[in-house]
Amino acid sequence: MAAAAVPQVHIESVQTGLPTRVVEPDRTRLIAVAAPPLPEAALQRRFRAVLYYRGGEQKAEWEEGVWVKESLGEVLCFYPEMAGRLRRRGDGSWEVKLNDAGVRFQQATVEATMEDFLADKDRVRKESALAPWIDVTAEDPDMCSLLFMQLNRFQDGGYAVGVSCTTLLADPLALARFLLAWARTHAEMKEQNKAAIRPMMQYMAYFQRPEICCKRIRSYPIDSAASAEDNGLHAHTALFRTTNAATAASPESRRALARACIARASEELGGAGAGIRAPPRFSLVVAPEDSARGGTTIETVTADAGGGHAALEAAQWSDLGLEELTLRDAKPVQVSCRIVTRGDEGLVVVMPDGDGFLVSATIPM
Repeated sequence: MAAAAVPQVHIESVQTGLPTRVVEPDRTRLIAVAAPPLPEAALQRRFRAVLYYRGGEQKAEWEEGVWVKESLGEVLCFYPEMAGRLRRRGDGSWEVKLNDAGVRFQQATVEATMEDFLADKDRVRKESALAPWIDVTAEDPDMCSLLFMQLNRFQDGGYAVGVSCTTLLADPLALARFLLAWARTHAEMKEQNKAAIRPMMQYMAYFQRPEICCKRIRSYPIDSAASAEDNGLHAHTALFRTTNAATAASPESRRALARACIARASEELGGAGAGIRAPPRFSLVVAPEDSARGGTTIETVTADAGGGHAALEAAQWSDLGLEELTLRDAKPVQVSCRIVTRGDEGLVVVMPDGDGFLVSATIPM
């Protein structure tokens, strides 16, 4: 009896979404590193989101891909850092150079129905194929994209938008706000320009349809993408919220907040029978309140000083608002979020949110 074929992902197009307007020269955003050098593993820590949608006709999916690139270019004018590149500074810190290098955008087909994919008990691992990532190299960081987006089409017409972004560029909350702004821009552009641009869009989509051009850039088994990230997926993330802005007003209070979150996340795992203890040290990433004027800070914190007594409320990934990301007049039927790390260090990301902070605490398992 012949073995069942291993489902594959076929990459049909690889493009770069560029801002439609040139950013002002010499703009940068600082990433202050408390104790350089920054380990290369820190460059790969990222937030991954996959949003699943019910689909329609195949032709419409590929036409949608053309609109995705067009709307990305427009929204990047208001979020130019998303199209930037990392650059090392002389003092050991880093910066995001706002140089219009662009966002990597791919279109892919998946040899599975969306229904079967969502029901797969190994789905979390396999989502690596839907939201790919290419490592940022410490030697040539300016050649590496910091944000990847992939539009995946399933065999039953459903589709998924997969996004991966390094936490040094954008924290999960900031990335979610960018994606929501992109979705609004996407809908507005389609509505305003449908009559004038639709013929051109259909023409471009025609040549991108795989059943017509019969050319694929590359194909690979879904499992192979999952296996490549196995180490990074063995982590548990808990989300917390604190409404007291003074809780993170100073570096030491932010460390105390981070220790409290790591301790609570470890307790959650311990309560689930995983037998996980808090890591002895972890990276603390603090996002700026205003990305246009402030910079990100990153430092290594030891967990041996106690977890503190910060007033924490449990939060959920749904607090990011991605369940409201509407494409083609439909909201996602499911949203999957995850922080992918490497190494044995934990990771805490402090994100300003109104009068308080949303905090993610990730510990290795």
